[in-house]
Amino acid sequence: MIGIFDSGIGGLSVVRELLKRAPDASFVYLGDTARTPYGNKSPDTLKRYASEDVKFLLDHGAETIIIACNSASSAAGDALRESFLNVQIFDVIQPAVEEAIRVTKGRIGVIGTRATIASGAYERSIRKQPFVISHLSLEIFSTACPLFVPLVEEGWLKDAETKRIVRRYLSPLRRERIDTLILGCTHYPLLAPRSSNATWESELN
Repeated sequence: MIGIFDSGIGGLSVVRELLKRAPDASFVYLGDTARTPYGNKSPDTLKRYASEDVKFLLDHGAETIIIACNSASSAAGDALRESFLNVQIFDVIQPAVEEAIRVTKGRIGVIGTRATIASGAYERSIRKQPFVISHLSLEIFSTACPLFVPLVEEGWLKDAETKRIVRRYLSPLRRERIDTLILGCTHYPLLAPRSSNATWESELN
């Protein structure tokens, strides 16, 4: 059984994709809405929350863990792997980085919670990739978008206020002429149409 946790409903975007790829797999999901958002918590607090989340999932039959939270992945991923040596633990950072590097022309934008952006986890992971060796002009532009998570949790996905906040957060990235955008929080895809990234593309172009 695969155990998945997030600070709220954002991780359901990960579950949705997993169901497409492994429809017969069994899942147990923990959305820690009592302590959401994770993005404004300290690294030590995130490590404690993440460890408690993993223990909960293991107690409920999980054998493999997916950290469907970028804040927890950036702050606690390595610590969890050291603490739970006999459990496979995957995060959401590496897959996003690999896909971004596959498609980018050299100007990558990253949006995430304050905790994720402050950690520099995406920048470090991107710089470790072979792409960087052969493309020395690669540039990374990061922006924290702390209001996105509460907007998603409230279900304000199509409100005019939400659209204005999206535009405001993304305007610095538009000015930097990024060609690839990493949604560094599993809540963020819920602000875009289910089948495309049209919302993000329209705000960046």
